[in-house]
Amino acid sequence: MKVIETRLPGAVVIEPQVFGDARGFFYESYNEAKYREAGIDRRFVQSNVSRSARGVLRGLHYQWPHPQGKLVSVLEGEVYDVAVDIRRGSPTFGQSVGVMLTADNHRHFWVPEGFAHGFCVLSEFATFSYQCTALYDPKADAGIRWNDAALGIDWPISEPLLSDKDGKTPLLAEVPADRLPTYAA
Repeated sequence: MKVIETRLPGAVVIEPQVFGDARGFFYESYNEAKYREAGIDRRFVQSNVSRSARGVLRGLHYQWPHPQGKLVSVLEGEVYDVAVDIRRGSPTFGQSVGVMLTADNHRHFWVPEGFAHGFCVLSEFATFSYQCTALYDPKADAGIRWNDAALGIDWPISEPLLSDKDGKTPLLAEVPADRLPTYAA
């Protein structure tokens, strides 16, 4: 597998080695030893799959005080996936990185604990898979506004379909400091 660093330390793109022929393809979507060698030494405790239509935007979500790291990929379709560093005191606080994840490129994106995460669907539909390092905790569930100008995210859609919850999230500057993770160097 190939590990591609992003401009946000810790957030990486993983390209698995894909073996294909006329019958289809095979790739190892996760190998604990290889991921540990790549610096992702985490235990995944929850696996989720969502399916969304074109134009849906989910995010930007995070949990605090029970943060989740997420290893995400697309099983069908195409999404633009975004991670935002929301760790107070981080040298990259408020910065984001976006990655195209498709069923054809087989890429995985590691979104570390302390980052907000979201994606928008660019294909007719997308089936999205994510492995989480912590269980979903409704009391820790939080989000920031997808189009917060201070984040400067260049989403490839301008009028997404949002959930009621995602339509009401605050700007990052409006989130109380105790509701954000702290950077640990």
